[in-house]
Amino acid sequence: MAITEEGFANELAVCSLNAVRALAETAPDSINRLFLRSHLMTEFAPLCKQLAARKRPYKMCEDEELERICKTPHHQGIVAMIFRPEVPPLTREDLATWADNGLTGIVLHDVGNDFNLGAIVRQAAFFDVRYVIISELDEAAKLSTAAYRAAEGGMMHVTLRSVHRTGAFLQDASKMLLTIGTDHRARQRLRDLPVYIAEQTNALGRRPGIALVVGNEYRGLSAAVKEQCSVLLRIPGTGAVECLNVAQAAALFCHEIFEA
Repeated sequence: MAITEEGFANELAVCSLNAVRALAETAPDSINRLFLRSHLMTEFAPLCKQLAARKRPYKMCEDEELERICKTPHHQGIVAMIFRPEVPPLTREDLATWADNGLTGIVLHDVGNDFNLGAIVRQAAFFDVRYVIISELDEAAKLSTAAYRAAEGGMMHVTLRSVHRTGAFLQDASKMLLTIGTDHRARQRLRDLPVYIAEQTNALGRRPGIALVVGNEYRGLSAAVKEQCSVLLRIPGTGAVECLNVAQAAALFCHEIFEA
């Protein structure tokens, strides 16, 4: 079926080599159109062949056209157009799978922008964090070209879900998951995290499902969200600056959970 102009209007540009490689490897059918520099044709020849079989266009372009298509100079010579993705709501079945299989997820509470979202998704994929939960009320952290680029292919390796209000979700989730809140004013430190995981593991007889809750790097987590967390932990530092970037903080927590 040919893609209509209306379909084009609902597309999202995914650019950068790793992001497009991940699409080509895991979801090639999601690509509607492809634009690339000539020196990348050999690597992406199988994808071009598949697009041709589906009667989808691909085109060799220079940097100026690529920048016009994706609206950024950071395209690394390739742009894939996909339909703008929607993040489905988290279901009870999702939550049960998360808890029963002892998986880790990150809950994003007002993380500030789409670049932070993409960077956190990249770290989630690296440290085997299976779920990334986005609040529907967070207007800034949306799936965008910048988010896909910052994720470096990680979007294809995590399950993205949405919740309406973070606090309300955590009120239910805390009954099934170990909910860890990041708070730069917390009394307990990040190094204490393995203790809480071990306690839950001993109580359940298996590794618990874990929800890491991260918030805005300036405002932090709201009081309502903090109240629903099993434990609040901070990353100790010199105090020369108040806190780390939210994506940097998430990376340290994800590594500690992965090692534990």
